[in-house]
Order: sequence, then C-alpha cells, then structure tokens
Amino acid sequence: MKIKKLTLSNFMAFENLHLEWSDNINVICGENSTGKTTLLKVMYSLTKPLNEVSRENLTKEMEEQYFVKKLQGVFRPDEMKLGRLVSRKRGNKRTDFSVDLEKKQKVSVGFSRGQTNHADIDIVKSKFVEKYEAIYIPTKEMISTVEHFVTLYDEYHIDFEEMYYDLAKLLDRPLSKGPNTNEQNQILSSLEDIMRGNIVQKNKKFYFKIKGEGEFEMGLLSDGYRKLSMIIYMILSGSLNKNTILFWDEPETNMNPKMIRPIVQALVALARMGVQIFVSTHDYFIQQEFNMVASYPELNPTKLDVRFLSLYKDENTHDVHCEMTNSASDLVHNAIMQEFDAMYDREQRIIYGN
Repeated sequence: MKIKKLTLSNFMAFENLHLEWSDNINVICGENSTGKTTLLKVMYSLTKPLNEVSRENLTKEMEEQYFVKKLQGVFRPDEMKLGRLVSRKRGNKRTDFSVDLEKKQKVSVGFSRGQTNHADIDIVKSKFVEKYEAIYIPTKEMISTVEHFVTLYDEYHIDFEEMYYDLAKLLDRPLSKGPNTNEQNQILSSLEDIMRGNIVQKNKKFYFKIKGEGEFEMGLLSDGYRKLSMIIYMILSGSLNKNTILFWDEPETNMNPKMIRPIVQALVALARMGVQIFVSTHDYFIQQEFNMVASYPELNPTKLDVRFLSLYKDENTHDVHCEMTNSASDLVHNAIMQEFDAMYDREQRIIYGN
C-alpha cells in the first residue's frame, strides 16, 4: 500500500495544502510549529483505520467512528472535541482533508469547528488490496515499556497519544512463522552487525543479547539501540514488511550523530524492500545522508525516489507554505542548512572579526 496524495484545507496550521508523495522515501523538514508531525499524524490517522474497515462488514456509522476515534486518539484535542482541529484563523469554520492511495482508493474527512464526535467520511475502497500495516514510531521509544503498557492503556486513562499504544501492541506480537525473505535477512544482519548483538523476548520483556556478555534489559541500553531494536523486532514479527507504510517522527531524538548513518541505511534498505517511508527531522546528518542517497547513483543502485519537503512560514502572514524537491540541495527554504550556514558565518566573524 502506498500513499499517493495528501490534501488539507483549514486543518490546524494548514490553510490549503496539496502534496504528491514518493512511493519510496519522503523526508520532511522545517522549523518548529510548521506542521511536520501534523502531516505524519493525519496520514496515520486515515491509513491505520482504513486497513481495519476494509476487512470488516461495517455500517457507514461504524466506519465513521473508526476514523473519528483514531483522530481523537492520535491528536488528543481538549475534551476530545474533534472541531478543535479546525484552523483557528478567523472565518474558518470547517476543515476537509483526504489521502489518495494506490488502486484509486481514497479517504476523505470533513467536520466543522463545533463538532465533537462526528465527521463526514467518504471512503473509496478496492476489493483487491493486500493487507497492509501503518506503523508510527514516535519520538519516545516503546520497547522498554511493552510489558505493562498495553494493559495499563486499556484499563486506565493514560495521557499518551494513541500511536504509542498502537506501537506497543505491535511489539507485543509473537514472532512470525516461516522463514524471512532475503531482503529481511539482509536488513537484520546489517542491524545486528551494527549493534553487535540480537534481540530476545521473554514473557513480554525484551533483552539485548551480546555474545560472550549475556543478556541486557532494554532499560539498560541507549535510546538509539532501543529504537533499532524496535525495527528489528517488527521485522521478525512480520509487522514491518513490503506492504508497510512507516511514519517515523524525528529518528534523531536522543541519538549520537554516529548512529544516524546506520538508521538511514536501515530505512533505505526497508524502502528497497517495498516499505513507504515518511520521516520528519530537524537533523543535518539525517537530511544529508538521505540527500547523498538521492544524489549519487552508487548509493542508490535501485533508483529509489527520495523527496524532500520543506515547510516554512511566511514572515508577514505566518501562513505555512511548502516546497518539495528531489534534492535537499535544491530547497530554497531549508531551515537546517540555513542555520548550519549561519553558525559557520558566526564562527568566521569570531575568528577573523567583522
């Protein structure tokens, strides 16, 4: 399954937005409060329930509630009032947004500012679509908390966005039966070489096993190793496969720059396997690692389509605008590179004077 287009009208920070995505890798950058995470969340909120309603014989009202509850759970507006997701600009009373998927599938959603638990939902489904998985990796890792998180979330009010719950359930799945594909084995071998060990699950707890040193609880590992461990286990359990759409919000969080290249290499390998990748980032190294893949054929022998989306605000109106290119170097508005250049200029002035 692939997302082809996203259209937003009066949704949170976006007045009018129309984006056409790559089937392979999409890198989203921009300053804080320009809507990077919003884009990931809204696409996840529409693709995650679509996979479920496509396989059940539901009434239109039941389908609507699948999408409404997912939007409420992912965005968590005050008092779960859906209408709070409508742009707050004067005169905006309604939002409409949609995702177009392959095989002419489409999900369209609309609701007014006064709505709480109702939305207008229109779904165009295909009868011949393989089961797929939408996976959202938030900024905090989950593999060290899986043991009790799902039960607590089911039984108590926990103020976590629903992506954390969905991810914990995926990590709670048992290992899949049957052999891995060659592509999966290549990715697993590469990641385990980087980490110099492998992942072991016992009674819903995860351990990292290093040859000659034993098993270590996930809580004793660095955040970077925990995030890579999540990727490894979701491949082993079959959740992360060629029919997956992967959303990863700021993979660089709590990461030493030395870990960035292995993460990008893993994402590129997943894209070659068929996974559609969406990454939001503030990080120079992540952007440039993907930019090298996009720019140099020797790093991209399978000719993956890598697209870079930059979100930026108009200095006068503060409206959010965007530009998309196939090279980060071609972005006119690139907050990451602009700050990198500004820092270099400041240092030069210190060294050589004004």
